[in-house]
Amino acid sequence: MRRVTLFVNGASHNGKVVAVYGTLADLLSVASTKFGIKAANIYNGNGGLIDDIAFIRDDDVLYISEGDHFVDPPNNLESPHEFHSWAHTDWITLNVGGRRFTTTRSTLVKEPESMLAHMFRDKDVWGNKQDEQGAYLIDRSPDYFEPILNYLRHGQLIINDGINLLGVLEEARFFGIERLAEQLEGVVKNSQPPDDHSPISRKEFVRFLLATPTKSELRCQGANLQGVKMLCTNAEGASLKGCNFEDPAGLKANLEGANLKGVDMEGSQMTGINLRVATLKNAKLKNCNLRGATLAGTDLENCDLSGCDLQEANLRGSNVKGAIFEEMLTPLHMSQSVR
Repeated sequence: MRRVTLFVNGASHNGKVVAVYGTLADLLSVASTKFGIKAANIYNGNGGLIDDIAFIRDDDVLYISEGDHFVDPPNNLESPHEFHSWAHTDWITLNVGGRRFTTTRSTLVKEPESMLAHMFRDKDVWGNKQDEQGAYLIDRSPDYFEPILNYLRHGQLIINDGINLLGVLEEARFFGIERLAEQLEGVVKNSQPPDDHSPISRKEFVRFLLATPTKSELRCQGANLQGVKMLCTNAEGASLKGCNFEDPAGLKANLEGANLKGVDMEGSQMTGINLRVATLKNAKLKNCNLRGATLAGTDLENCDLSGCDLQEANLRGSNVKGAIFEEMLTPLHMSQSVR
């Protein structure tokens, strides 16, 4: 729920604090009841006509008229010289997260729709809490607030090394400094490293495997597993699509006795791999390179081997019940699969 302070157009006293709900017409109806007038228009403190309730923020100060133009309240009728002098000589000290910042009121109100402007545009309107030295207390990070204050001082975004851009961005959003937030979003986006699509190493994969709970799902699509040794590994249901098990030096990957039930290894390079007595029931091995692979005694029941290259692969004693051998790259000889 938002709440705002309402004044009759041209007045700076006898204001009413009301809740904002529903539509702009609902707020005008409440104002009419509170002031005993026929409210027609709502203005902000700068005289801007508000025609959509979405423009109203929590703790806004608004002025209600019966259709007449906006009239400055008495406390805003100083001469330009008087206002200029007051704005630039009224110094304010802030205590932000324990660190003190001293600046002028004009700096804090430079972004008219920001939270800081609402807090310090008029003296003591918000009843801001002060410490024992009179500094206004703001419970935010001083490291992230400092670039915000400097931006208000000179209009330039300058962030020292070691300051997290995301932290400054969140501060800009918190204080409602929209132009700075948009600028920071662009800086953050440009600072992100490009996506790394390079394959992970064998060492990295083994580390991930060891750190993964047995009941969790592990996906390592496109991993570089050249010559990996994974004897008796339990990788049931794992996703290993497009992995490279081939070592240019000739070291053959060894997954002998591994539990690979339901594993997805589609499109993987596995020349010479040792899968002897491994369990590959219901596995997906479409379009794999299994040239010279050892599959002796392997359980290939219901395994999809469509489009595989099984030239010189050893399938002796393997269980190929329900296995799919469609669109094979090389003919599969009976001598390779005798059980």
